Amino acid sequence: MERKVVVTGLGVISPLGNDINTFWENLVNGVSGVDKITKFDSSSFEVKIAAEVKDFNPEHYKISKIKDLDLFSQYALAATEQALNNLEIPSRKKMGVIIGTAIGGLKTTIEQQNILDKKGPNRVNPKTIPKLMSNAASALIAIKYSLEGPNFSVSTACASGANAIGESYLKIKYEEADLMITGGTEAPIVPVGLAAFTNMMAVTKQYNHEPKKASRPFDLKRSGFVLGEGAGILVLEEEEHALERGAEIYAEIIGYSCNCDAYHLTAPDENGEGAADAMRGALLNANLNPEDIDYINAHGTSTPLNDRIETLAIKKVFPNAKKIPVSSTKSMTGHLMGAAGGLEAVISILTIKNNIIPPTINYEFKDPECDLDYVPNESRKKDVNIAMSNSFGFGGHNAVLVFKRYK
Repeated sequence: MERKVVVTGLGVISPLGNDINTFWENLVNGVSGVDKITKFDSSSFEVKIAAEVKDFNPEHYKISKIKDLDLFSQYALAATEQALNNLEIPSRKKMGVIIGTAIGGLKTTIEQQNILDKKGPNRVNPKTIPKLMSNAASALIAIKYSLEGPNFSVSTACASGANAIGESYLKIKYEEADLMITGGTEAPIVPVGLAAFTNMMAVTKQYNHEPKKASRPFDLKRSGFVLGEGAGILVLEEEEHALERGAEIYAEIIGYSCNCDAYHLTAPDENGEGAADAMRGALLNANLNPEDIDYINAHGTSTPLNDRIETLAIKKVFPNAKKIPVSSTKSMTGHLMGAAGGLEAVISILTIKNNIIPPTINYEFKDPECDLDYVPNESRKKDVNIAMSNSFGFGGHNAVLVFKRYK
């Protein structure tokens, strides 16, 4: 038996704000969250900018034993606190958690390696492994709220958050759960993370003096992504379960598909067929035709290769591609890696709720190979009943979600 799955909670920790209202206001006003790095001294680095979370205080979100938690887990717990919004949970047996993260506790890994090098093995924190393990966020959320249902983490690089949401949707749809907390979380802005992405020529080096212009998806002068951090969390729930408790319903999730390019560890398949197939699969799963999609939240990383191939893939799937608004909100948030799919699912739902499409900022110079309607520079009022959200990750991982206005 297939059941209807609705979204009843949203939470964000992001470079554009640490609550839904602030985040959305900044997003639709085209505010960039990119600035000079403050988390460490980047003076010796080629790249000196990132999209950092600002003014984050874990104590505001009823998070206990903060010193025992890596930052990626703190972000997930804080966003979950918002999304649950004091929800009374009557039965916990069929309620679970699936959280995506690409890197997990990288900050803890580096800190403890430094302690090992400087002070010796006896000084390494005995809680190091529980802090850095990728499933820590999922486990901590379940422990805090006594959720005894399905629980695991997903790590599919930059598709992690979207895969987590999709798998949670399936758990509810096919009766393994009634409620799932899901999304993505990431805290990769540490020296080794920035250095590694810089040396693989993935992040832009050209905008240290103009941080706000650095992330420019689909623009001819794009030169790499901007590293971001944060969390995007959803509460998914079976429809009748939500109605019985009088929950606010933000949207319905109606489609999900995932696959693998099986082509290259870091580069997308040149013909875009894997991404195209994932979009086709999501349409099929949702029982939709291509013309039913009102908006696509693109993966849109601001790298030369990704944006061109994603554009190609969209055109392969949608005969009406040039009539569909397609925006990349990474132009404002930076690239949150494993949290990107979670945050962009929140954005897709808010787009439906508010009938406002957020823009692709910094779109100045047209690329002849990127020739879709990217909602340049200013948000757009438009009736959006159905939105698609794309997430593609290293390893060739593709995950696509489809959300619909709830009626």
